[in-house]
Amino acid sequence: MIDRHVRIEKIDRRELAKPADGAYAVIWVTDGVAGIEVNGELYGDTANTVFFLHPRFDWKILRGPGKASAGYVMYLSDAILSRPALSQLHIQQVRILDSNSVHTARLAPGIEVRVHTVLEMLDELLSTHLNHREEAIFALINTFFVYCDGQCNIQSTIDRRCGKSTLVYKYKRLVNKRVTELQKVSDYADQLRVSAAYLNECTKEILGRTAKSLITEQLAMRARHALMFTDQSAKEIAYSLGFSSPDYFRSFCKQHIGLTPSEVKQA
Repeated sequence: MIDRHVRIEKIDRRELAKPADGAYAVIWVTDGVAGIEVNGELYGDTANTVFFLHPRFDWKILRGPGKASAGYVMYLSDAILSRPALSQLHIQQVRILDSNSVHTARLAPGIEVRVHTVLEMLDELLSTHLNHREEAIFALINTFFVYCDGQCNIQSTIDRRCGKSTLVYKYKRLVNKRVTELQKVSDYADQLRVSAAYLNECTKEILGRTAKSLITEQLAMRARHALMFTDQSAKEIAYSLGFSSPDYFRSFCKQHIGLTPSEVKQA
C-alpha cells in the first residue's frame, strides 16, 4: 500500500519535471543543479535547499555541470501528509499545504548531512520487502520533516510578520488541534477573540483561501488517512471526526475527496 503514496527519485543528470499523479513534491538539491523552474519562474542558487511544492505548481529541475547525483525528489500523497505525527509540525501547517506560495528552506551543513542520510535510507527501503517496512518508511519521513522543521524556525519567522499572519498561524494551529470538536469558523473566531468575518478576511489575504476551507481540508485529510490506514469502519471514523451521522460523512467524502468512504478504503 505504501508504494502508492510515497516515491523517491534521485536527481541525476536528467532534467526532472512534475509527474502527472498529483503528488506533493519535496525537492532537496545539492550543488549540481543550475536551478528549479516553478510555474515559469527560475529559482537559482539552490544549493542545500529544500523546496516544498503543492501539486498545483508545474516545476522542472535544470541540471548543471557537476556531480552525477544532486539530491532527491520525494513525492508524497495527501494521505501521507495527513498522518497525525506530521500534522503537529510547523512546516506541515504553514508550508506544505499552501497552494499559493513556493516555500524553501536552506539547510545548514550539519543538517544537510543528516537529511541526505535519511533520504538515502528511504530510497533503499522503498526498494525492499523487509518486515515492518512501512513503519520504518513512515518513521524516516517523519524524521526528515523534523529536521526541516527545526532548521526553518517557522514560528519565529511568522511572529515577526504582520498581525494578520500571526492570527492565521494561530488559527491553523487551533484547527489542527480541535477540528473534531469545532467545525464552525465562528467557534474558532470566538477562541481567538476576533469576528468570523475578520478571521475570514485574514485567511483570504494571507493564504488566498477562506477560513472554512481550512477546516474542510483538515477533515478531508483526516478522513482519507483513517479510511486508508486504519481498520475502523466508516461509521466509527465519522463519529470520531465529529460528524453527526454516517450519511453526512459519506456526503462529505463524496464532495470533498471525490470518493465515497468505501471507495477510499478500496483505493
